[in-house]
Amino acid sequence: MCTILLAWRCREELPLLVAANRDEFHDRAAAPAGWWPDRPEVLGGRDLAGGGTWLGVDRRGRVAALANYREPGAPAGGLSRGRLVVDFLASDERPAAFGRAVVARGDRFAGFTLVAADAAEIVCVGNRERTARTLAPGVHGFSNGGLDAPWPKVRAGRARIQELLAAPSLDAAALLDVLSDRTVPPDSELPHTGIGLEKERLLGAMFVVSPDYGTRASTAVIVRAEGTVTFLERTFSRSGAPTGERRFEFRRRG
Repeated sequence: MCTILLAWRCREELPLLVAANRDEFHDRAAAPAGWWPDRPEVLGGRDLAGGGTWLGVDRRGRVAALANYREPGAPAGGLSRGRLVVDFLASDERPAAFGRAVVARGDRFAGFTLVAADAAEIVCVGNRERTARTLAPGVHGFSNGGLDAPWPKVRAGRARIQELLAAPSLDAAALLDVLSDRTVPPDSELPHTGIGLEKERLLGAMFVVSPDYGTRASTAVIVRAEGTVTFLERTFSRSGAPTGERRFEFRRRG
């Protein structure tokens, strides 16, 4: 998952919104969103190579999502980062406690930024920054860097979410629209992460399209104060054409 936008307690009736693109190699096997047969409390897509997920929710309305941290040349971690999302959703731990435990063992993984939220708090964990931060209300975002790093697509996505929050109504499809922007920023605005200008351009857009690597899924999650959770996933082909859509709506438990 390479761009994650979230709004935490910006409107009383909408305590949490999440909009996220999963950018990945097209040849990496994955299953579309659904309730996991072996983890019936977990709803999300599934990375069939590593066994975890990039974004998921549970029946209590808790949410977790993860993006890789771009660090060219760094050795691969020994464990799948996507397992952290599942570990949180399958546990009874509060986000802050879970975050502290993840920081303590963060060097066992390649770089990542993770968010975990329940009804009372949301925490952002960065294993390269070795921090677990409890977030204040507001609109936040990250891509393959740290929380609220000023990458063009993160800045643009946060601004679009702010605009949606100002409208009288908001639905999951509107969040997916935010994620569909294929505009490539000017070279002068691109981050410098050590991958070269050509790749910075390729990965600079919110929605990435290339034959080998690109946006494979866009997901929107809305947690409402009255207890309803909406989960909407749209998947895409190598060309960026939609290949399917899955929508789940349920009342959170507890």
